[in-house]
Amino acid sequence: MAEFRLKAYAAAAAVFGLDRLTKVLIEQRVSESASYRIIPGFFDIVHSENRGVAFGIFNDSATEWRSLALIVVAVAAVIFVTAFLWHARHIDAATLWGLALILGGAAGNAFDRIVSGRVTDFLEFYIGEYHWPTFNVADSAIVIGCGLLLVDLLRSKRQAANVP
Repeated sequence: MAEFRLKAYAAAAAVFGLDRLTKVLIEQRVSESASYRIIPGFFDIVHSENRGVAFGIFNDSATEWRSLALIVVAVAAVIFVTAFLWHARHIDAATLWGLALILGGAAGNAFDRIVSGRVTDFLEFYIGEYHWPTFNVADSAIVIGCGLLLVDLLRSKRQAANVP
């Protein structure tokens, strides 16, 4: 089990590193007014700063407690997932990798909030006038990790019910 734990922590560190690298590249090379069309009508690289949470919720909040609250929640998530991985006795592969991705993504966004009080987003997907909120590598890892946890949860229930 220790070997799998180390692989999970290494995967989380890789997600964190890739997230930091991509954010630094965007911050240094893409102005906030720029938009680079990658796939016309579908995908652009932009530079967006998010002081809120997912989908820009609380982005315009004027309260001085917003940043502190978001930092506390992000750090608590990192601590919880780290401890869960460390103390888990039996954990299957989908859950392990899902938690590793969530840990790396949460650590990446927590780092940004602690250092600068905001998160840099740069991946923008859209079709016509319909835009998905801009996101980053950490957000992607969190979503994929949650998807793996969901798949494992559904698979476990199906197996427990003896459904093929």
